[in-house]
Amino acid sequence: MRLGNFSVSLAVKDLSASRAFYEKLGFTAIGGNQAQNWLILQNETATIGLFQGMLEKNTLTFNPGWDRSAKTLPEFDDVREIQRTLKGRGLTLALAADEATSGPASVMLLDPDGNPVLLDQHVASPRK
Repeated sequence: MRLGNFSVSLAVKDLSASRAFYEKLGFTAIGGNQAQNWLILQNETATIGLFQGMLEKNTLTFNPGWDRSAKTLPEFDDVREIQRTLKGRGLTLALAADEATSGPASVMLLDPDGNPVLLDQHVASPRK
């Protein structure tokens, strides 16, 4: 099961203050939209998302179909395939993708400590 690109999505109170803090740690904004209250920052192999007013808790995020540069992979496991595998392993989903659809979709589950794990696919699957 290939989950795709990994990042930590942080629920921040002040996007500008958080951006300034992480830039001092060597992170650079590579995506997002500050006017819409979200940014994606990277420092070498580390990727974080800053989300003001969008998330209740810090979230582990995987993007099926994306590499670290948000480029579509030629081959990947669609989030619906991953969802079926997770359900087959007895995991309970907090948010499920509609299996009758294709393309972008999301699945969320909580780890044993209540930490959200988001599988957020932004691209269409290469398989039909």
